[in-house]
Amino acid sequence: MRGIASVPSYVILQPTTLCNLDCAYCYLPWRKEDRRMAPAVAESVAQTVNAWAADARRFSVVWHGGEPTATGRERLVDLMAPFQGVEHHLQTNATLVDDEWCEFFRAYDIHIGLSVDGPRHLTAQRVDRAGREAYQQIMRGADALRRHGLPFAALCVVSDPTPALARELYPFFRELGCYALGINIEEREGVNTRSNAHAEEDVRGFWAELTAAWRADPAIELRDIEFAIRYAGALRRDEADEVLPRQVDPIPTIAYDGSVVLVSPELAGFSSPQYGDFSSGNVTSTPLAEIVAHATESRWISEYLRGVEACRDSCAYFGFCGGGHAANRYFEHGRFDTTVTEHCRNSKIRLMEGVLDHAAPH
Repeated sequence: MRGIASVPSYVILQPTTLCNLDCAYCYLPWRKEDRRMAPAVAESVAQTVNAWAADARRFSVVWHGGEPTATGRERLVDLMAPFQGVEHHLQTNATLVDDEWCEFFRAYDIHIGLSVDGPRHLTAQRVDRAGREAYQQIMRGADALRRHGLPFAALCVVSDPTPALARELYPFFRELGCYALGINIEEREGVNTRSNAHAEEDVRGFWAELTAAWRADPAIELRDIEFAIRYAGALRRDEADEVLPRQVDPIPTIAYDGSVVLVSPELAGFSSPQYGDFSSGNVTSTPLAEIVAHATESRWISEYLRGVEACRDSCAYFGFCGGGHAANRYFEHGRFDTTVTEHCRNSKIRLMEGVLDHAAPH
């Protein structure tokens, strides 16, 4: 994990800033405005992405808003049309998903990620503009996906991690029918300024109980826990250096207007007095490959890489996390060359400790 890779493993495109929900923990700044990507922006991205994809075993284009389905099917067709040899992925709250959307997903072979936080009382923070709970609409969308035989992964935001919550979550997602589950403990970033500090024993207990539930019935992939177990196994075999990639993935995130934020998708749409708008260029004037090639010329990215090296020198968990995420450093500390964040504690350190607690309970 030294430096920035010259070719990413995937790109993220924002077809619209608009989201039809107003979730309490959302970090996005423009989710009430319908700023849509023009097809010309997608065409500019595809000129580079198609070349990358031709040389890769697998390359993904991820559509992530806002709410991508709020863009409309016709516009999405136009935006996807220039891409060749890629996998299309779409992250959705599913409130707009119906039979027609499912037919669209199948026709264009789109991989679906569903955002839902568990049973109704745990998904209560996902509300519409009038403050009404969106749970029933989300479940209708999930029903439609199952009815059409469309596989989907799930992404769950956890605001209050506790052992009891973990015991409740896993059975819900087991019955939901997703093939994989990712857990995001709520992060303080973007316009979400709520504290993400939690008691160590609660977070460790959350991950330990989730591990226990999954080990008792490993019917679905559990992204975070499976990676922790894989790393622990590699560490025992003295192969831990082979788990993470050799360089930081640039993860180009292309906003609706063509501006490109590298390394940290959560910084797209934000600016600061110290660093400006975090953009490394715009695909309407500069090829994406060229923007990625000059990544380290950005002041904030260079500062972030110094922070990664500081983590390497000071943290026993560096081999597991690779130095943490840039946005968490910025939104928690106001700069990028710091080290540990609450996100590190919640989703890296205590994750690994919780998995180990399950493996060797006290």
